[in-house]
Amino acid sequence: QVQLVESGGGLVQAGGSLRLSCAASGRTFSNYVMAWFRQAPGKEREFVAAIRWSVGSTLYANSVKGRFTISRDNAKNTVYLQMNSLKPEDTAVYYCATRFPSVLVSNRGDYSYWGQGTQVTVSS
Repeated sequence: QVQLVESGGGLVQAGGSLRLSCAASGRTFSNYVMAWFRQAPGKEREFVAAIRWSVGSTLYANSVKGRFTISRDNAKNTVYLQMNSLKPEDTAVYYCATRFPSVLVSNRGDYSYWGQGTQVTVSS
């Protein structure tokens, strides 16, 4: 059974940084894609970033490109989202997700497994 557990959310001022973690278990993820999505109150869940576990290639939403960095630690089976220069509009619940096979896509419907989410709040 795939399990994804997010951590690292919190309250930060605009311009600050946070690092989210997603601990993955239940599979050998070498042929999977790991991704981050977010959902703000009253809005659709939207794609943030994705990474191919095996080769580390990445995909970003335009809204976070240059500010957020997705990475993975194979030994710890953990994916990270480093978020810098945070803005109030980044406030959302952030979800970790995974899909097979290892093709970078941004459609949430293509991801099979999801974590419970972690709240990120950016104050102005």
